[in-house]
Amino acid sequence: MDPYVIQMNSKGNLPSILDTHVNVGGRSSVPGKVKGRKARWSVRPSDMANKTFNPIRAIVDNMKVKPNPNKTMISLSIGDPTVFGNLPTDPEVTQAMKDALDSGKYNGYAPSIGYLSSREEIVSYYHCPEAPLEAKDVILTSGCSQAIELCLAVLANPGQNILVPRPGFSVYRTLAESMGIEVKFYNLLPEKSWEVDLKQLESLIDEKTACLIVNNPSNPCGSVFSKHHLQKILAVAARQCVPILADEIYGDMVFSDCKHEPLATLSTDVPILSCGGLAKRWLVPGWRLGWILIHDRRDIFGNEIRDGLVKLSQRILGPCTIVQGALKSILRRTPQEFYQNTLSFLKSNADLCYGALAAVPGLRPVRPSGAMYLMVGIEMEHFPEFENDVEFTERLVAEQSVHCLPATCFEYQNFMRVVITVPEVIMLEACSRIREFCEQHYHCAEGSQEECDK
Repeated sequence: MDPYVIQMNSKGNLPSILDTHVNVGGRSSVPGKVKGRKARWSVRPSDMANKTFNPIRAIVDNMKVKPNPNKTMISLSIGDPTVFGNLPTDPEVTQAMKDALDSGKYNGYAPSIGYLSSREEIVSYYHCPEAPLEAKDVILTSGCSQAIELCLAVLANPGQNILVPRPGFSVYRTLAESMGIEVKFYNLLPEKSWEVDLKQLESLIDEKTACLIVNNPSNPCGSVFSKHHLQKILAVAARQCVPILADEIYGDMVFSDCKHEPLATLSTDVPILSCGGLAKRWLVPGWRLGWILIHDRRDIFGNEIRDGLVKLSQRILGPCTIVQGALKSILRRTPQEFYQNTLSFLKSNADLCYGALAAVPGLRPVRPSGAMYLMVGIEMEHFPEFENDVEFTERLVAEQSVHCLPATCFEYQNFMRVVITVPEVIMLEACSRIREFCEQHYHCAEGSQEECDK
């Protein structure tokens, strides 16, 4: 045998695909034809790719209508606060990025879970006696969406199920189904400011339930749960021994008449993976820095879940190092006035939009308490020419050049979501156009003529 050829032949029941032929000397020992296989091109997408489905993209991309050419397009559909340029991040945040870049210290790889110094800054920012943290409890990720993906991947296997709010952020379903995880929807109640239907939630839990997702404040609802209601949710999780994935990306974005209660501060019994990031509060969604906070005071997750998150983080080797390098200054030097001004603007726009649309026949807005959104109920019986919320919002684009997302995107019906980050003058114009549209298409429901004549 040529001394430069190494051959490893399968033994026993090992498949022949493990046969390895290494040619160093120039003569190949690999046969030119693989026995039993006809050579042909057959490249197909993976099962994961085929299972990946984003409801928003499916609906928006299939819209056939074009905006009214005589009216400027107003998009109230995208949850990106930077689109209109009226909500820039604070200069201190921008300067922190410039300093990190100019330092030349953050051009290489970081640990996949993030620099220790950056994770320690997250600990300093979020640590409190009710929910203590150490650096080992923090995983830095490429945005909050990746934080959610890692949490689902570490908690659930294919064939298991997760509990997801309805209406809720569409990415939960997109990520879960791509991994072969079943999604069960629990209902939020608009008549109760989108509180959870607790009995219906608990009825969904079975032996295959891997986790409960709680999104507070809510996208798309703009709702903020009270401490009392959160305690009731935690009681269900504790009773059924189901861990919680807390999506708290809007955690600090609540209006002045409300308070956000971080879920982990309310329970020592339920293990919680809390997901957050820079995107919303600091108004930099494109910078893609998120985090997972591991709250496990009873050691239910133990080392296995922590180690699993570390392993999963190694698939992409962590988030952008320059943003990590800027994190200390971002968290320490952003002035409180910046946060207050952002919330004041959002609250003003929310009140304006709610007041304007509450006066429109056939619409039932639900007043938000935080985040960047407002949900508007559509009394479809008064708009009989439209079959559903998708047709309603499509015609709104075609006639008035105002684009709102139909609630079908969030697994709900007969509502639409309005983004409230646009400049005030544009919000006023959008509400005026929505009113005009509804007045043109509104019909009195059968038996309610007397009400219509008022």
